[in-house]
Amino acid sequence: MEDNSVITPWGVTGEIDYDRLVERFGTTRLTPELLERIGGHTGRLHFMLRRGVFYSHRDLDLVLDSYEENGRFVLYTGRGPSGPVHLGHLIPWMFTKHLQDKFGSKLLFQFTDDERMLLRDDMDESITRHWVYQNALDLMALGFDPDKTEFIVNTRHIDKLYPIALKIARRVTCSTVRSVFGFREEANTGIMFFPSIQSAPCFLESERNGEPVPCLIPAGIDQDPYWRITRDVALKLGYPKPAQVHGRMLPGLMGNAKMSSSLPSTAIYLTDVPDLVEKKIQYVDTKGVPDGCPIFLYRYLLLEESDEEVNMIYESCKSKCIGCEECKWGLVKKVNRFLVGHQRRRELIKGSVAKMLE
Repeated sequence: MEDNSVITPWGVTGEIDYDRLVERFGTTRLTPELLERIGGHTGRLHFMLRRGVFYSHRDLDLVLDSYEENGRFVLYTGRGPSGPVHLGHLIPWMFTKHLQDKFGSKLLFQFTDDERMLLRDDMDESITRHWVYQNALDLMALGFDPDKTEFIVNTRHIDKLYPIALKIARRVTCSTVRSVFGFREEANTGIMFFPSIQSAPCFLESERNGEPVPCLIPAGIDQDPYWRITRDVALKLGYPKPAQVHGRMLPGLMGNAKMSSSLPSTAIYLTDVPDLVEKKIQYVDTKGVPDGCPIFLYRYLLLEESDEEVNMIYESCKSKCIGCEECKWGLVKKVNRFLVGHQRRRELIKGSVAKMLE
């Protein structure tokens, strides 16, 4: 079957065949043996691993080797601060928090405000500054350890990144960047250089420690192109290749491939009020069966930790014991319960998050 999906770090369209992406991107599936090894350190596997939400990796086994030898690796993920956080962003964030909790790892969280300004004419520093703070509140309200979480805002903390980015940029050609990201001739010079800035946090802890520190990046598989470039130059620079663990993406409410901030009516934001959540979910065109239905997938991929509960919903829907409206109301209650608690925690941490961003 022809693959008509388009998957880049900035946009996802078409029906995603996650199995085919493993072959297309050259990644490795998470095997039962590797999952068992993870569980030896974490206890019961996180539900996103049990259900295959995170299903693919590069060198996760080597990260575990390092952890078992010296108890150390660094986590790295980030956000382009151009708008509010929606539920889709939480899949990698919640899994990253689990890894921090279980392995005690430091998290480097990069805000790519420069990228937003390079890609969008309607973005300037005053806008991105606002969204950096708002997005940081959402991250920390999930319960990350502030003592093990470091924010890197590119325009504010470029001194941490630029020496490493220069080393990377010297070894990445324009033709490589164009080939990987599809940039055209009219692309500005800033966005051509940006992948080197994005790569720099992968090697920051190695630089600081004066010895190799493995880096693990939990992210949606759409972000993989960045790390392919980074891995190509890592060994030439004397750094370990950054490892990744790849997750599936939460669909939009209308069933589009990935929940997107550019389609606000199809996304549930962490700042949405209960009435708005109810309105958005009630407009969803359900499928009458659980497979591929956004109403079910939101619980399966993100919001329901209990396997017993999610299996009960699946079987009840499949056997028509419950109808679509009942499923919708169940999701409305689940989402609003989560958002009310999340928004309360956001208010409580405003001062501490502001200090973390200084």
